[in-house]
Amino acid sequence: MTSNILKTRNALFAFALAGVLLSLPQISLAAGRPSGAAAQAQEDTDAANRLNKKQFKDVKVSVQNGIATLTGTVDLYEYKADAEKAVHKVKGVEAIRNLIQVGGPTVPDNELKAKLGEKLAYDRVGYPGETTFSAITIGVDNGVVTLAGHARFDWDKDSAVSLVSTYPGVKDVINDIEVDPVSIMDDQTRIAVARAVYGNSVLNKYAMDPAKPIRISVQNGHVELYGVVDSQTDKNIANIQANTVPGVFSVKNYIQVANQPNESKQVTAP
Repeated sequence: MTSNILKTRNALFAFALAGVLLSLPQISLAAGRPSGAAAQAQEDTDAANRLNKKQFKDVKVSVQNGIATLTGTVDLYEYKADAEKAVHKVKGVEAIRNLIQVGGPTVPDNELKAKLGEKLAYDRVGYPGETTFSAITIGVDNGVVTLAGHARFDWDKDSAVSLVSTYPGVKDVINDIEVDPVSIMDDQTRIAVARAVYGNSVLNKYAMDPAKPIRISVQNGHVELYGVVDSQTDKNIANIQANTVPGVFSVKNYIQVANQPNESKQVTAP
C-alpha cells in the first residue's frame, strides 16, 4: 500500500516538474524576442549602431518589414557600398534599399575615364600573368562607371571594383566583369598563346611595360585578344600567332591600333 502511494506521488511530481521545464524555454524566448513596434525600433537602433562611423555621419537608416532604407550622402562610392554591407548584417534585415547619394567632386567623364584607366592599367602588376590574362574595360556616364570585359580570377575582378570605388568623382559602379572559366586546358592555352605572341620578334616589345601588354582571355578554348599596339601590322601578327596554337577553336581580335578609331574586329580561326 505504502509502495503504491510513493509511486503515485513520484509520478505526480515528475509530471509537475516536466510542465515547469517545458514552460521555461517558452518564457525565455518570448522575453528575448521583441515583436511589432518594439522589434522595428530594435532593428532601427541596431542598424544605426552599425553606421556609427565618421564616413556615415550624414547617412540615415530606417527598417520596416525587414527592408532597410538608406538615405543621405557620403564622400565616396566605397562608403555607399560599405554602408549597405554593414546594415545587411543586422538581425532581421532581409533587403536593402540604398538611396545614398555620393557627393564629393564632380569630374568630367573623359577625365575620370582616363584617370581610372591609368590606375587599372597598373592594378595587380607584379603578380605573374595577372595583367596579361585580364582585360577589363571602362565606361563612364555622368560619373557612373561601368566595368566590363574579362578577369582571370575573382580577386582580379574584386581588385578592379575596389580601386574604382575609392576614386573621388565616381558616383556609382556597375560591375559587368566576367571571370574566365576555371579550366586546366584553358590555362595551358593561355600560356601557349602568350608564348606564341610574345615570342614573336615584332611583338616582344609589348612585354616591356607590364601595364600595356597584349591581353589574352581564354574561355573554353576560344581566345580573345585585347590591348593597344602601334600598327595594324602588329595587330595582324598577334592574330596570326594566336591562331597557330594547337587546340585554339577561335580567335577574336579586339586589339586597338594607337591613334585610330575604336573597332571590334572578329577573326575566326580556320
